[in-house]
Amino acid sequence: MQYYYPYQTPIGNIWIVEDSNYIVKINYKIDIHDMEKKETELIKKTFQQLMDYFAGKRRSFDIPIKLTGTKFQMQVWEALQTIPYGETWSYKHLAETVGNPKGCRAVGLANNRNPISIIVPCHRVVGIKGDLVGYAGGIDTKKYLLDIEQNKW
Repeated sequence: MQYYYPYQTPIGNIWIVEDSNYIVKINYKIDIHDMEKKETELIKKTFQQLMDYFAGKRRSFDIPIKLTGTKFQMQVWEALQTIPYGETWSYKHLAETVGNPKGCRAVGLANNRNPISIIVPCHRVVGIKGDLVGYAGGIDTKKYLLDIEQNKW
């Protein structure tokens, strides 16, 4: 059984989803079909860590997560987790990191399908010239998250 709980945060509403003692989704919109609304201990802990992150008090998370996707998506999502706090990579650099140097577009699509926003930091990926492009939560949210990490707020 999957459990979800919605929260209001500095970046708007987010939904946190737990399945079998793992966080499987942190997103701005979810399909709650076949899920039960329940604020579990793990969901509460995740929310608290996110709030600490938003307050600039947390740089990493110690939440059990479980990612599910294609082999390529999993490679991209694993690589995202190696981008240091406060830094950004270009889509090109990310593509090179996963061994597909001409796969910027494919990397962008995998990045867009990241089910666990913020903890799997897809917001740290930017255009080749450092421009803020593409983010499921919107460019303003991406800028806000990067500003937190770069102490610009």
